[in-house]
Amino acid sequence: MAKVTVVGAGNVGATCANVLAHGNLVNEVVLLDIQGDLARGKALDTWQQAPIEDYSTHVIGTEDYAATANSDIVVITAGIPRKPGMSRDDLISTNAKIVRSVTQSILKYSPNPILIVVSNPLDVMTYAAYKTSGLPASRVFGMAGILDTARFRAFLASALDVSPRDIQAMLLGGHGDTMVPLPRFTTVSGIPVTDLIDSSELDAIIERTKVGGGELVKLMGTSAWYAPGAAAAQMVTTILKNERRIFPVCAWLEGQYGLQDIFLGVPVKLGKNGIEQTIELKLNEGEMALLEASAGHVRDVMKVYDNMTF
Repeated sequence: MAKVTVVGAGNVGATCANVLAHGNLVNEVVLLDIQGDLARGKALDTWQQAPIEDYSTHVIGTEDYAATANSDIVVITAGIPRKPGMSRDDLISTNAKIVRSVTQSILKYSPNPILIVVSNPLDVMTYAAYKTSGLPASRVFGMAGILDTARFRAFLASALDVSPRDIQAMLLGGHGDTMVPLPRFTTVSGIPVTDLIDSSELDAIIERTKVGGGELVKLMGTSAWYAPGAAAAQMVTTILKNERRIFPVCAWLEGQYGLQDIFLGVPVKLGKNGIEQTIELKLNEGEMALLEASAGHVRDVMKVYDNMTF
């Protein structure tokens, strides 16, 4: 039976653990936080929910990394959340130190886990976990694209007055304002979305998607958690069930899309070994220009990380 650990018992991590418990795929999920009582409290609350929601997965709260031993999958949500006026990039100094420390601590007890990074700034924190862990790139990747496409699909569903379940979408690039939603690869029950909505309304939805996280920060005073937590849990589920689903994921590129040595959102096939395949779409000139611009921004933040001393 697989073992899953979620590091960080804040809103995103606790939501991820709760969704995984509902999935009933594992006997136990470890929820770890430096505030051990917070983790224990949220774990206990989730366990008391089990008789109501009819699941058997037990969430264990702890501050002790020894409890994470032999984890197959580790979701890293630890770090400070965004506050109003902050960009994801403003978080780099503090969160880089946290992600490095978490990764080192996890590797002491689990030699070959799959690491799913959720901490912001997402692309560069995934890079930090990769560089720190020494694991193959197929086993270290970030959750961003599932969340961003979910926002895109939700906005489209509202505009078209249809179920979001019927909308399939794809986007590329960094997790932030430079992300690249792809209307050409977006359909509603197989119908191109461009046949169902006028270009100006579609453009407005694309722009709203790009700043979707910031919209929620302004409304709530902190980062979102229901959708991000569920998105990370969906990735875990896909890996545990070896479903080989195709999702946009923050992955290490080694020449795909003409890009080298960078973590960036691209479609991949997720299975029991992590990233089973990175899929290279045939982009047109305009789409490629947007992707390169997004990559340029991510590289700028990567350089900040590379110049940090730890």
